[in-house]
Amino acid sequence: MTPERLGLLWGVTVFAGAGARLLSVITGFPGVVLLLLSGLLIGRSGLGLVEPLDLGQGLEIIVGLLVSLVLFDGGLNLRLPGDTIKTTVFRILVIRLFISFAAVWIAAHLLAGLAWNVSAVYSAIVLATGPTVVTPLVQQIRLAAPLGDVLEAEGLVLEPVGAVLALLLLELLVGDLHGWKELVFGLLARLGGGVAIGSFAGWILSEGLKRIKADSAIGIRLQITLGVLFLLYGICEWILPESGLPASVAAGFIVGRSPSIEVDKLDELIRELAQLAITMLFPLLAADVSWSELSPLGWGGVSCVLVLMLVVRPMAVSLATIGLPLDFKQRLFLGWLAPRGIVTAAVASLFAIRLEQAGVLGAGRLQGLVFLTILMTVGIQGLTAKPLAKKLGLLAED
Repeated sequence: MTPERLGLLWGVTVFAGAGARLLSVITGFPGVVLLLLSGLLIGRSGLGLVEPLDLGQGLEIIVGLLVSLVLFDGGLNLRLPGDTIKTTVFRILVIRLFISFAAVWIAAHLLAGLAWNVSAVYSAIVLATGPTVVTPLVQQIRLAAPLGDVLEAEGLVLEPVGAVLALLLLELLVGDLHGWKELVFGLLARLGGGVAIGSFAGWILSEGLKRIKADSAIGIRLQITLGVLFLLYGICEWILPESGLPASVAAGFIVGRSPSIEVDKLDELIRELAQLAITMLFPLLAADVSWSELSPLGWGGVSCVLVLMLVVRPMAVSLATIGLPLDFKQRLFLGWLAPRGIVTAAVASLFAIRLEQAGVLGAGRLQGLVFLTILMTVGIQGLTAKPLAKKLGLLAED
């Protein structure tokens, strides 16, 4: 790929993302939906101006680094105040990890027509809600506590788990892993190793930032933070692939709780960079999706996503919140709002490439179904979240 063509690719991608953001501000339409639509417009399904595969192996590296930035920003703001929120999040995570995974696995095979092994990968990819989508929605609709904290924490904690599980299922599918014992060991090793390395890196970063006292040095703090974060991600991916995602969350969590750091100022800059990363990533990844991958899914694909939204999610939340001090209206809203976000899109795009390289049938359908899931959950739930919360009386008073 020539340098001129590469420059055009990034120029068109960033411009399309910025245009989608502007349109979202003007119209009030969910920004993530417009970002995805802008990617479809400039990619294979539209004008054909952007071909992400032209980036080669660099695509995976770029996506990984930008996603780690988004998750680090989420870790900075991760809050679990009170026993009710902690218990609710823990129960939802455990029940969704087992019940939701199994239910979506079956639905993807029976309704969307994916092979059993590819259906398992799909179920793991869409297991987590997207904090990059949930957080703006919660802030926009001014959701009353404790629902906002529960929704944000659920997505942020479960997203790395789903990504790692999807990777291991992919390795099992292509023959790099042998048996479920290796899969379970790999899951525990990557999650535990990522959290341990990320926590240590977060502590080192916190100690370094404490020694920078001047307000004018906020730029230096940002540069040091990005340097440590990207080095952390690179080391984790070199030692244990996909462990960089839980490591990024853990590092952000440790830094966010350091009392001697002006976290608010640092978080403001990190959040702006994370938003820029999302503006670049969504159109770039959506550009890789073609109508030929979406159209064969038909009503079977739509039915699969509707089952995920209307049956699986409410059932899991209902079971998880039994005996907790949450009323029916709060449980109803928790069971409805579960949009998928940027990590889901990134994992789907990268895994589709690996499946195609391995000669596994159904890679295009897998990617198409994941993006259909993102479009439907973000579009439908994003547009209905505020009216539903207002109807149920769940908006904050101030």
